[in-house]
Amino acid sequence: MDLNFISSVLFVKDINSSRQFYEGFLQLKVESDHGPNIAYFGGLSIWQIDHAYENIFRDLSNDQIKEKIGYQYELYFETENIHKVFNSAVENKIEIMHGITKHPWEQEGFRVYDPDHNIIEIGESMQLVMERINKA
Repeated sequence: MDLNFISSVLFVKDINSSRQFYEGFLQLKVESDHGPNIAYFGGLSIWQIDHAYENIFRDLSNDQIKEKIGYQYELYFETENIHKVFNSAVENKIEIMHGITKHPWEQEGFRVYDPDHNIIEIGESMQLVMERINKA
């Protein structure tokens, strides 16, 4: 299977305090800033928890969210063949959080749970997204 580990995402209560810690104390450099979602060079991202939950758990009640989540982080992988990897998840009876969706930034992806109910996101590579956008 053609998966590449890309980054770890930490869900944080206060994005500004977290930015001060990661950018100030740890001196991480911002790779991309999407407001409530910050990616740092080296593979760590932070995501404002309430914004993350609105996007990830959009169809669940608060009680269902509490039942589903394990730890409050997400591991993110990219692939050149999102449909192949999704079909593999189905075939292997992996618990799927949501099927393939297109994000506002045009990337397709889906999420699954690991055995401890940690969230694993699998998205198509951003290079594929850019190539598709440039062809349009």
